[in-house]
Amino acid sequence: MQNNIQNIHDYISEERAILLQHPLYEKIQTVADLRKFTEGHVYAVWDFMSLLKALQIELTCTQVPWFASKFPDTRYLINEIVLAEESDEYYDGRRLSHYEMYLDSMQALGANCEAIESFISNLQDKGNVIQVIESLAIDQRIKEFLYFTFDCIASRAPHKIAAAFTFGREDLIPDMFTSILRSIKSRFPETDLDRLIYYFQRHIELDGDEHGPLAMRMIMELAGDDQQKWIEMQEVAKIALQKRIALWDAIADSI
Repeated sequence: MQNNIQNIHDYISEERAILLQHPLYEKIQTVADLRKFTEGHVYAVWDFMSLLKALQIELTCTQVPWFASKFPDTRYLINEIVLAEESDEYYDGRRLSHYEMYLDSMQALGANCEAIESFISNLQDKGNVIQVIESLAIDQRIKEFLYFTFDCIASRAPHKIAAAFTFGREDLIPDMFTSILRSIKSRFPETDLDRLIYYFQRHIELDGDEHGPLAMRMIMELAGDDQQKWIEMQEVAKIALQKRIALWDAIADSI
């Protein structure tokens, strides 16, 4: 199975290299640029939780009466990741989701949170995520990023959702966020970025040391010896990175 993991890494290596060296990082030259970055990136921070909760729904039991799911190791992995992502310890001791941490860091930075907060409010009122995404006044490439996430979720195929989650997020984020963190630390020494830096560092620590390896174990359990599933995960992983590249392009163009 390790060979199958390596095959996926080889298959997505070009897209991964593009993301780690994306010109977006060099375009963030001012605090105003950094605000623009967060205003586009926050949608990816938010929809990550929907991918994770979809996995929790598919791979654990979230209904009453309770029954044991058929993925004993994976249900532990998912619940472990949910615990940290949905209720992690913030720099001031509060328990917050990583999305709430990001919003707080945006507010401290002076970024505009109205668009994402209006989006969430409309979603809570209307419930149809695709319709609410369509109504957003944002770059189409950001919408396409969100559409892909919810297409994966709608598939109800745990191995596909897990591929988007693992190769498009958990396995990618430590290296990608390290590139971002290196950029902002060197350019804004006089700006109070403690909250934003805490968010990035927390993700680098969790995803690199804990969540990334846990997600890889989940991938192996879900695919097993089913070569068709490995092929489908490979395709989902590539598209996930292509959508992230387009998201980064959209944010870069907005700066």
